[in-house]
Amino acid sequence: MKNIQSRSLTRSLPLARAGPGLVTLKVYDILGREIQTLVNESKPPGNYEIEYNADDLPSGVYFYRIQTEYFNATKKMVLLR
Repeated sequence: MKNIQSRSLTRSLPLARAGPGLVTLKVYDILGREIQTLVNESKPPGNYEIEYNADDLPSGVYFYRIQTEYFNATKKMVLLR
């Protein structure tokens, strides 16, 4: 579980094949509604840090989902005020 007090998400892209690919990173609320798309572009494999401004969101449980052609992950995060 990721605490987003720092408003920063860090995630590596473990792509199975070399070369860039389309990456999407989206934030969802506890009901599964999409809150925001943080990334929707081609990226090479590597480690990335995304600054996420969550000032307009109330405290609570959220999920972020990262998707590439070869990798999908959904992680829970907690926003504390």
